[in-house]
Amino acid sequence: MKKRTKLDWGLDIFIGGILVASLLGFAGRLWWGFDLFSHFRVQYLQLCLVPFMVALWMRRNKRAVALVLLVCFNYTFVLPLYFGKPDATPGRPVRAMLMNINASNGNAERVLGSIAQADPDILLLEEVTPQWAEKLSRLDTRYKYRISEPQAGCFGIMLLSKYPLEHGKVVEIGSGGVPSVIAEAYLPQGVVCIVGTHPPPPLGAELSKHRNDQLAALPALVKKQSRPVLLMGDLNTTPWSPYFTKLVRESGLKNSMKGFGHQPTWPRKHFFLRIPLDHMLCSPEITIRNRMVGRDVGSDHFPVIMDFSVP
Repeated sequence: MKKRTKLDWGLDIFIGGILVASLLGFAGRLWWGFDLFSHFRVQYLQLCLVPFMVALWMRRNKRAVALVLLVCFNYTFVLPLYFGKPDATPGRPVRAMLMNINASNGNAERVLGSIAQADPDILLLEEVTPQWAEKLSRLDTRYKYRISEPQAGCFGIMLLSKYPLEHGKVVEIGSGGVPSVIAEAYLPQGVVCIVGTHPPPPLGAELSKHRNDQLAALPALVKKQSRPVLLMGDLNTTPWSPYFTKLVRESGLKNSMKGFGHQPTWPRKHFFLRIPLDHMLCSPEITIRNRMVGRDVGSDHFPVIMDFSVP
């Protein structure tokens, strides 16, 4: 039997580590820490590329095959995001923008400049503190309609619209005690129910429970609405978490990222670790015309911009 070298041991340990991490992502319902492994499918497949080249170069063929299989396994979760882009539809779309501005972000000019450049019709801002609300008052002339619940800390929220908002209210969804907003936006093409929400981050068992409760309560809220729904927010989860897939399945909403590829939004400062935490989910009747990640506004999140049409 051929003696194992340090290279063989290193490759085996690496392959085993990526395999375990890839599988633990399915066990998020067993323990909150396992769910964290579900978010890094893109990173797992990227990490395998260099060891694969080394294994191929050094003629470790079995290990090279194992690495290819790991890449393919994780890519099966990412690949669907690149399919399902809708056909182009005529007419001017409506533009929605989601921005977690970060409560401690001091770059008001950059935030306001990004909003002016994108010029959204519907704008959801998260982590709005009373200080931020004062700075954002400069948007009053452009956005005549708003629902706002500033808070100290990281869960203040503000919905702004160029078009009338009816039946608007601030509600608490789930057990986290954080505000969400609901309103019907009377757009030129039709009426859409806007739901803006921001569950707590899954940092520990208690916060993870609050996040999961909030995500689990959203489908019932969505089904109560008589209008097509646009759900927006930093959901503090990715498309590969079992809690996100349950939300999509039970609500009947579609992930706006489908057809436009992987669009990570957090953390801004760490390119390799970036994952898609900021989401826009739509009723099937809504046609998504375009979806993109916005420019750096000084927050730890990048904004999300989406153009859509209403039947």
